[in-house]
Amino acid sequence: MISTKVMTSIKLQKNLHRRLQQRIIEDGYGMRGKSKWIIESIESLLQLSDYPSLVEIAEDMDQLSDMVSIRVPEDLMLRIEHAVIQVRKQYPMIEGVKSNLIRASIIQRLLRQPTSVTEA
Repeated sequence: MISTKVMTSIKLQKNLHRRLQQRIIEDGYGMRGKSKWIIESIESLLQLSDYPSLVEIAEDMDQLSDMVSIRVPEDLMLRIEHAVIQVRKQYPMIEGVKSNLIRASIIQRLLRQPTSVTEA
């Protein structure tokens, strides 16, 4: 059975988008692997017990100018929807929780899995 995928879009800051594209290529995913890389980052974020606070931190981002579209498996989208409810319980004032959750997952993966290239 083929899993159904849901198209979704988020906005990123220009420099974060550039870092994301660079990292996807560095990690060997190629330009067609963007969704796969982001899906993996969402799955690892949802495994963290403190993910609601990480989502709350992502809400402070501004200058979100670059639109990024991804195809997410339906079962993961359901997990994201459940996570949105958990975040709203802790932080009822947050707007755009789903986008912030995806942004937070990208940021965390960029931070938590350093590449072999050292940045000066």
